[in-house]
Amino acid sequence: MPHTTSPDVPDAGEHLAGKRLLVLGMGVGGTSTMRALADIGATAVTVDANGAGDVMTVDGLDLGEFDAVMASAGFAPHSGPIRACLDAGLDIWSEMEFAWRVRASDAPWLLVTGTNGKTTTTQMVGAIAAAGGIDVKACGNMGVPVIDAARGGHDLLAVEIASLQLHFTSTLSPAAAVCLNADTDHVDWHGSVEAYRADKARVYRHNRIAAVYPARDRLVETMVEDADVREGCRAVGITLGAPSISQLGVVDGILVDRAFGDSRVSQAVELGHVSDLKHLVAGDVPPYLISNALSAAALARAVGVSPEAVGAGLRAFSLDLHRTAFVRTLDDVTYVDDSKATNAHAALAAFGGRAERSVVWIAGGLAKGQSFDSLVSEVRTKLRAVVLMGVEAEPLATALAEHAAEVPVKRIPPGETVMSEAVVAARGLAHRGDTVLLSPACASMDQFRNYADRGEAFAQGVRLLEGR
Repeated sequence: MPHTTSPDVPDAGEHLAGKRLLVLGMGVGGTSTMRALADIGATAVTVDANGAGDVMTVDGLDLGEFDAVMASAGFAPHSGPIRACLDAGLDIWSEMEFAWRVRASDAPWLLVTGTNGKTTTTQMVGAIAAAGGIDVKACGNMGVPVIDAARGGHDLLAVEIASLQLHFTSTLSPAAAVCLNADTDHVDWHGSVEAYRADKARVYRHNRIAAVYPARDRLVETMVEDADVREGCRAVGITLGAPSISQLGVVDGILVDRAFGDSRVSQAVELGHVSDLKHLVAGDVPPYLISNALSAAALARAVGVSPEAVGAGLRAFSLDLHRTAFVRTLDDVTYVDDSKATNAHAALAAFGGRAERSVVWIAGGLAKGQSFDSLVSEVRTKLRAVVLMGVEAEPLATALAEHAAEVPVKRIPPGETVMSEAVVAARGLAHRGDTVLLSPACASMDQFRNYADRGEAFAQGVRLLEGR
């Protein structure tokens, strides 16, 4: 891996005093940006497509008056405002890049990206570090503004970062980072699968201690091999088997570390047990959850968190709402809310460990240009039936007809009661011992405010069911 210089010492954004910035997007990140700029003594003009900013478009603005641009992920690289700013020669910063430039301390950052598993892994890092007595803040793409966290005086930041934010991130230099996986997503924003994966790979740029990756994922391993990291940074692999040197893995149900221990050449350090995760799921702990835990452990170990804190943190950890969350068992049928699965890869993970012909799957929403052929082929034998909803139901319906024609499919038309109708239909299709699984594989904004609103509608519908 190439070597570069060490990161600059932060000055809490003093270098921006007196500067004039253009802020594209007035969501949570934009609001935090404006607070930080006011503290620093910089000025800004805001642009927001929803009308919350000072102006609705950059048309009519003299872009030469600005020193830089902070752009939210709502503005794709091919959007008109971004193209205009680039044509004007302005530096464009993501929310993450801006946060790094205005951070108030040299507290290390640990970055987590991937098509799926980002939030769970980031929160696991936080739980492990907290168990080690560290003042840690889990923040970023999960909703906690990284700008506020970077200026909040914490000793460690665990940061969830999406490909959309990595695109305009250039100087951020984390202590360690992981790309959990790089399946196809957000192609409409990036323009191509190749561009999406290239932006994912940016998570490894300027890593100082460790570049963590899934050892059997050649695509991500190549990202690490090609990364421009700081001198001394090591590649650390994650495996579900016995680890080699510079890997974390599993031996006889024990989570072990052969990357950061002093005696890693000859022996592994025990971190915890797979059973430390059993409280998170019904049945066997799925492989993806073990991999997430090992990835979180690697990031925490990279900054000196003790082995004992890993197991303690995992035992104290609880899953985010709407990610394979148990809702209720009624008439020996289990109802599970996995509304957070907004793409095919995430939905596939929810089927891990489930028996054949035991799942009534509630799916559908905004397809985002995805193909569902691979997903349906993978889960076909586990399906009892499918309840299909959403305004873009055809891509899933076509995949089901082609790859799982023997599985009954019930279509629920769009409408205000779509979720309650889907729950009732799923109950009618389920047998005793089955699981009704809401794992849509699609975005939620066709009929819900967000995936949380969709999950809450599911849970409410399930709670209203009466026993037979």
